[in-house]
Amino acid sequence: MTESMAPSAPRTARERVRTELSSEIKEIALTQLADGGASALSLRGIAREMGMASSALFRYFRSRDALLTALIIDGYSALADAAETAEAAVHTGSVEDRWRAICHGVRGWAVTHPEQYTLIFGSPIPGYAAPQDTIGPASRVPLLLGALLADLMASGGYNPTDHPEPSPSPSPRR
Repeated sequence: MTESMAPSAPRTARERVRTELSSEIKEIALTQLADGGASALSLRGIAREMGMASSALFRYFRSRDALLTALIIDGYSALADAAETAEAAVHTGSVEDRWRAICHGVRGWAVTHPEQYTLIFGSPIPGYAAPQDTIGPASRVPLLLGALLADLMASGGYNPTDHPEPSPSPSPRR
């Protein structure tokens, strides 16, 4: 049996509770973001809504930035899952069909998850600097589109040298 086919080890009750509470924290945080933007995100407010001490919440997310990072990673991952699933459904089709599927997958996800879309593509959050952990998930859709371009070029459907350089735009008049 290969490693990927091996059954996963059963999770402990503590792990299940941790996963469930982390998910609930993130759901409440997304609601706060949807209601008032990033400035409205409050770990103490989340703890209050969950009926737990704020110090207990810090066992799940050590800071507001750690929670934001988790939400951003989840958002990029869900967006990429939607794009990849859409593309996989038409993968044997034309490049145009695949392009269209990816675009529809991205748009469909964005319409269904506006608070997450705004979090990852909206205005920067003052004081927040995304850590390196966000790069991989953020790269998945661009890499999917890059693979599509590589397939188009490999098929001879696009050759960048066939297109002349754009002419410089005229200088503005004063």
